[in-house]
Amino acid sequence: MPLLTAAPILAFLEQQPTISFYEKLGFTCNANWDGYLMFHRDQISIHLWRCDDENIPKNTGCYIYVDEIDALYKECSDLGIVHPNGKLETKPWKLRQFSILDNSGNIIHFGQHLV
Repeated sequence: MPLLTAAPILAFLEQQPTISFYEKLGFTCNANWDGYLMFHRDQISIHLWRCDDENIPKNTGCYIYVDEIDALYKECSDLGIVHPNGKLETKPWKLRQFSILDNSGNIIHFGQHLV
């Protein structure tokens, strides 16, 4: 299920739990510098920077456009990371979307355009 495009830069609170979370989601950690992480999966890169203020990631997020959203939703559901208020549904703006929260509290929305 190829992801399409995005390059968000999000905050993280703890390094090893963040690496574990994104690797569980199918991302590969391809850079780990002092306080800065870079992950990729398909055509998507996500960068994360270390912060100590838990309010920053809790008020930050991104939107990733995907193909095969039903398969990705099942994958995330099986991992138990779908946001309780972010179940897969068709939105009035002609996207099927769902949302997850990462281990620091960043919200990530996944959406697929309806044809």
